[in-house]
Amino acid sequence: MKDNRTQFATRLGVIATTVGSAVGLGNIWRFPYEAGVHGGGAFLIIDLFFIFIIGVPVVCAEFIIGRHTGSNIRGAFRALAPGKPWGLVSYIGLAASVLILSFYSVVAGWTMHYTVKSAGGFTARMTADALHAQFDTFASSDVLPVVWTLVFLAVNYFILSRGVRKGIERMSNILMPMLFVILLLFTVNSLTMPGAAEGMRFLFMPDFSAITPSVVLGAMGQAFFSLSLGLGCLITYSSYFKRDTPLLRTSLITAGLDTLVAILAGIIIFPAVFTFGQEPAAGPKLVFEVLPSIFANMSGGAVWSTLFFLLLFLASLTSTISMAEITIAYFEEEFGMSRKTATALSIGIAMTLGMLCALSFGALDGIKIFGMTLFDLFDYTSSNILLPVGGMIISVFVGWVLDRSVVKGELTAGGGRITAMGVRCVVFCLRWLAPVCIGLVFLYGLGVV
Repeated sequence: MKDNRTQFATRLGVIATTVGSAVGLGNIWRFPYEAGVHGGGAFLIIDLFFIFIIGVPVVCAEFIIGRHTGSNIRGAFRALAPGKPWGLVSYIGLAASVLILSFYSVVAGWTMHYTVKSAGGFTARMTADALHAQFDTFASSDVLPVVWTLVFLAVNYFILSRGVRKGIERMSNILMPMLFVILLLFTVNSLTMPGAAEGMRFLFMPDFSAITPSVVLGAMGQAFFSLSLGLGCLITYSSYFKRDTPLLRTSLITAGLDTLVAILAGIIIFPAVFTFGQEPAAGPKLVFEVLPSIFANMSGGAVWSTLFFLLLFLASLTSTISMAEITIAYFEEEFGMSRKTATALSIGIAMTLGMLCALSFGALDGIKIFGMTLFDLFDYTSSNILLPVGGMIISVFVGWVLDRSVVKGELTAGGGRITAMGVRCVVFCLRWLAPVCIGLVFLYGLGVV
């Protein structure tokens, strides 16, 4: 651990930043439609199971690497495995962070656009078909999606350029409480809807006859991706942890609050879906087409629509800040750049690639690589290849290669009160369960199983 390294100032900052890194569109967008496609309650139970046998151990693994070395992802593996090929995982994380930040910022830009449009009351005047047509027209435009992508990334630059404490930690301490307040407001409103009982049954009453291999694999993937594992976000953030930060407890809180956000998103969405006769398995269009049509039929629909897209924006922002920090820390420490220069370079790369991703629905729609647009290629490569491979390598490295005394020392530091049995459980999951499960997620994403 480097003595002169910047550290998060408070325990609240640690929780706010790590939960903010994990909470994103995967919780509020991906979880509801995955649960909708895979039968609701049965999917939720399996997802919770894998959160604790994959998610928490791999979060611990990333925390161990980051806090022990106090370095960026490349420096961390160079310190722990000098001259060994394990360091290749750092380049996987760097590449994945650049690709995800680029295409993710396009979707985040859409949420900013819809926040502004909702404030103007556009849903009150539009049918579901009109909303579908409007989204297609907007996404394929050559101007607005690019503008909103750049605006979103400019907000990221403003926060990140201020540093770890004054930028990342301070904004996380503001944004995460705002996010939870909005979630709770929506939860209360949804539970008063006529379809609340049906929605709750769908989400919490498991139909075990609906469990199939695809449901299990989908839940594995959700558990893995929802925590932003294999990317290096948590390695980077934990390099700013103080020595007295209890890693296992922080891992459990991070996984628990991340899961709570996903469940609250389900509580918000499914009662509304059943109240207004929509399809719970509507897929990705649920957010930009189905939900706006629901808001149009609600009392105060413009207010609820604005709050919902603001919620998505906040979740997107806390995630992209952590993604960008991976490359910023790398540029700072490996190339001796100033904070502002490293931030400008990181965000500049994302702006360039993000513009290309935004245009892949319009002017660049005809450009295909392996039959995919640039947006789809970035998404597929990072989600289906880089993240699972990175997650497997990190699990195997900490479970099998890293000195057990380092693992035990990091997990027991900070007053975490973890027993020897607890350490053995984490190591067992990292050695045997996590690599196998992540391997299956990898093969499932490739369409092999």
